Amino acid sequence: METNYHNPVLLKESIDGLNIVEGGVYVDATFGGGGHSKAILERLGSSGKLFAFDQDEEALDNVIEDDRFTLINENFRFLKQFLKFYGIREVDGILADFGVSSHQFDTADRGFSTRFEAVLDMRMSKRNSKSAYDIINAYSYDDLRKVLFNYGELRNADAIAAVLIENRDMGAIKTSSRLKEVLKKFLPPFKENKILAQIYQAIRIEVNEELLVLEEFLNQTIEVVKQGGRLSLISYHSLEDRLVKRFIQAGNFSGEIEKDFYGNTNLPFKKIGKLIVPTEREVKTNNRARSAKLRIAERN
Repeated sequence: METNYHNPVLLKESIDGLNIVEGGVYVDATFGGGGHSKAILERLGSSGKLFAFDQDEEALDNVIEDDRFTLINENFRFLKQFLKFYGIREVDGILADFGVSSHQFDTADRGFSTRFEAVLDMRMSKRNSKSAYDIINAYSYDDLRKVLFNYGELRNADAIAAVLIENRDMGAIKTSSRLKEVLKKFLPPFKENKILAQIYQAIRIEVNEELLVLEEFLNQTIEVVKQGGRLSLISYHSLEDRLVKRFIQAGNFSGEIEKDFYGNTNLPFKKIGKLIVPTEREVKTNNRARSAKLRIAERN
């Protein structure tokens, strides 16, 4: 199932992981082009319900005309709040594909891709008041260094931050080409794309508060997913996947399993199956699937 907006990654595997009940209530936390949602609806019966979230206003163009379907134009950090608004206390399963959509990468003026000349933006929702431009041109040296090191895993984050500060004092860094020019000495030809991808990832995560949002979302699933319900979660980089893995294993983000006074554990989820990655065939047809990792869990 392909769309011009976004080709769903690990489609069959992620839907199978939900173990869908025909009359159940499900959530697609990252609607995008609707590929995963359409596949869920195909397995739901007439009494089933699907609620989808997407903070990107452009995703509204992909709304599915189906009485069983509701699209909520909000960040999935508000999962519990909006399900409650619609009278839903518990769901049978939640699917989330945490990657940036193909549409967002391929729309030059959104500023997500290193391939295009564009104003530095990277907002997943245009309602977000903070853009990549603001981070690069207004953050202090210490804050810039932390963003680049923590979210881009760049060992020379301190040097990159210093060069950004030095150059922006001579005029705002507004576009992708200007950013590349400023950072030229850090971008050797054989590593340029990799290093730029790390820098863009770091700034994008900060713009959209992606890791904080992910933690808020995962914590809410403990209250929202009913016993026996499933999580089917697709991550694309180690920072996301580490949080998902630790949450499933320990019910927290430290990875340390907590025990009560008597040594008992009360884990909210149990792992189902092994880590799933795309086949060579899928990566060949959809290159953006190459780093995807799918983890499935069931509510205890």
